[in-house]
Amino acid sequence: MVDRISRRLFLGGLGASLVPGTGLAEAPLVSLRPVLRGPQPSGAERLVQAAGLKGEVVFAVADVETGTPLEVFGEGQGLPPASVAKALTALYALDVLGPEYRFETALVADGPIENGILKGDLILAGGGDPLLDTDALAAMAANLREIGITEVQGAFKVYDGALPYVFSIDPGQPDHLGYSPSISGISLNFNRVHFEWKRESSGYGVTMDARSANYTPSIDMASMRVESRSLPIYTYQPSARQDRWTVAKTALGNGGARWLPVRKPALYAGDVFRTLARVNGIVLGRVQVTRQTPQGTVLVVHQSDPLQSILKGMLRYSTNLTAEMVGLAATKARGIAPQNLEDSAAEMNRWAAESFGADGIAMVDHSGLGGASRMAPTDLVKALAAAGQSETLRPLLRSFTLADKNGQPVRDHPIKVDAKTGTLNFASGLGGYMTTADGVDLAFAIFTADIEHRATIPRALRERPDGARAWNRRSRRLQRNLIERWGTLYGS
Repeated sequence: MVDRISRRLFLGGLGASLVPGTGLAEAPLVSLRPVLRGPQPSGAERLVQAAGLKGEVVFAVADVETGTPLEVFGEGQGLPPASVAKALTALYALDVLGPEYRFETALVADGPIENGILKGDLILAGGGDPLLDTDALAAMAANLREIGITEVQGAFKVYDGALPYVFSIDPGQPDHLGYSPSISGISLNFNRVHFEWKRESSGYGVTMDARSANYTPSIDMASMRVESRSLPIYTYQPSARQDRWTVAKTALGNGGARWLPVRKPALYAGDVFRTLARVNGIVLGRVQVTRQTPQGTVLVVHQSDPLQSILKGMLRYSTNLTAEMVGLAATKARGIAPQNLEDSAAEMNRWAAESFGADGIAMVDHSGLGGASRMAPTDLVKALAAAGQSETLRPLLRSFTLADKNGQPVRDHPIKVDAKTGTLNFASGLGGYMTTADGVDLAFAIFTADIEHRATIPRALRERPDGARAWNRRSRRLQRNLIERWGTLYGS
């Protein structure tokens, strides 16, 4: 038996057949280690070989009630956990901030108010709310008018210093990908702008707006120009007060839309709020960005949903920005002033080691988007098993439907799984909880990655590289097979 599967083992063992169902049952293994004799491959090894994955496979499973490890494959080795990391971030935020914690965004008056006239500055103060949207800003603008403010004689400022500014969650991603936006102490619409285009008789009509459920305000801080070229499809050029985009005409077709990342979050929020304030009869000056903590009278406060609700949405929709902002907020609450995501992730790593003895976690962010992160499945399982005893995390995770041998979902499958998935190019993960047919609760984590191949993908092709979807399908099939195996082995 082997401690981990190497690429040589894959190349030499891809001909092994997958043995389904109970035929794989055998005695539980604490670790799959080399032995002096040459035994037949174990059930776990046969599943890994049959998956046909180039790269590495590691996994672990433990009993939730006792925390006892039941099976470990690739003991001690860490791989990129992808978005499975968000499960750890959720535990971190819940422990440090508490499930009822709410983020606050405020309008602050820095100056006296006389007869509805603010004779000073108005400050839109971000408090790190990852779910702030255009609807919320619209309500704040309406409330500002309702309390009697009709004019602001001073400057209009946006405070974004509650969290550090980060240009991109993962700078290795192409510029135009909406899941890797900028971060700061104020976020709006997940720091994404809506780009829409329609073919017209004279070319293309394009719009850039900050749409939400009830409002679609146009914006000035982002622009798009259609250019006659084939590649690259998008280019990005920053300026002092604007995100400047171009798009290749040949890629547009008759029409369409997509979300693009915002690189100037404070200007974006300020741009939108100025428009919404004007609708309420309040004319504001040019947006000024400040990182100086505002002082003055709080006029309007918007509170976020409770953290527990925010995290449930984060885990369901795998929103990277939410993970990074709640992770940064938790680090700040621990008395650390992180300068970037890596600083904050390092503090989360220390917290995991202190709380669970999980010293094999080396995250570089809170979302798992950065491919340089490493996590040993045994360490995540320690945290999951500890949290599982108090049902802290499992109710927030999404139910994972198992499939039959034809890949069709089985709605009434006897094994119940609540887990977080994770997908990067040639990296896949699944981690969470399962309950066997006999009612035994298990915590598990499965990571697979072809790190060598990931390193060869050019930055411009990282949105949809060749072969990534097929590789990830094989990885997901292996995940399902392992869960079926554990349901058989440890069901009673």
